[in-house]
Amino acid sequence: MAEATLAGPARSFGGGRLWIVPPLLVLAGLFFYPLSLIATQALTGDGTQVSLDHFAAVFRSALFTGALLHTVEIAVAASIGCLVLGFAIALVLSFVPFPGAREIARCIDTFIALPTFLVALAFTFIYGSAGILNGTLVEVFGLERPPVDFLYSPWGVILAEITVYTPFVLRPLMAAFQLIETAQIEVASSLGARPGRIVREVILPAAMPALLAGGSLCLLLTVNEFGIVLFIGAKGVITLPLLVYDKAIQEFDYTAACAIAVINVALSLSLYLVYRTVVARVGGRNAGVV
Repeated sequence: MAEATLAGPARSFGGGRLWIVPPLLVLAGLFFYPLSLIATQALTGDGTQVSLDHFAAVFRSALFTGALLHTVEIAVAASIGCLVLGFAIALVLSFVPFPGAREIARCIDTFIALPTFLVALAFTFIYGSAGILNGTLVEVFGLERPPVDFLYSPWGVILAEITVYTPFVLRPLMAAFQLIETAQIEVASSLGARPGRIVREVILPAAMPALLAGGSLCLLLTVNEFGIVLFIGAKGVITLPLLVYDKAIQEFDYTAACAIAVINVALSLSLYLVYRTVVARVGGRNAGVV
């Protein structure tokens, strides 16, 4: 009887293998075919002969080197900021109970649903040259020039990205903190451990899987961030996604744009592999919530 019960679903799924064809066709049409066109353009240019000369020209370009460095620097700095801010906020919301903590956490979560350019727009209204902060300071102190000018620099981009992507660290951290038994913290406190030591020796080890997974995800997302960099328009800040846009839309150099896009895709896939590896290896319920 048990064998018949198990055999039924097996026959059902075995006869339905053709159901894999529609999703494969959708992937081929919406993802693999456009990606193949980009790769073909990068390898052949306007001709038919396959060559790596276009990639070599891109790698020799000082503009590409600068864009790559800016991309990595901004992504690493923003990811570190997300980890620090996310950990601090998660600690307060999880272990310092106060009225409205849950509502604040849900409010922070809404940043995940917002388009990134809206945050950049809000930062422009607040910290821009003609924004609320500069306008108030100029009027109150009679200044000739706006005193706050960090927005149109790498720091403005980094701060905006930290604001957008911190929830991607905060959510798994709060889920990880819920798994920590309060008895451990109470015992450590009763033995005379200070809050800093409790955080270092009890909370941080339990949060490490979520920190690693969330940090890897933030790194992946910030490497590919385009809207914030474009909208803020920081002087001299060109990242790989923005360089692809400039080459394709402004210079009409589609071959170079496709070559840079392929490099950007390779970098993104490498970071995604790192993210999946971190999630798989750290294991546990903490990492699984990411």
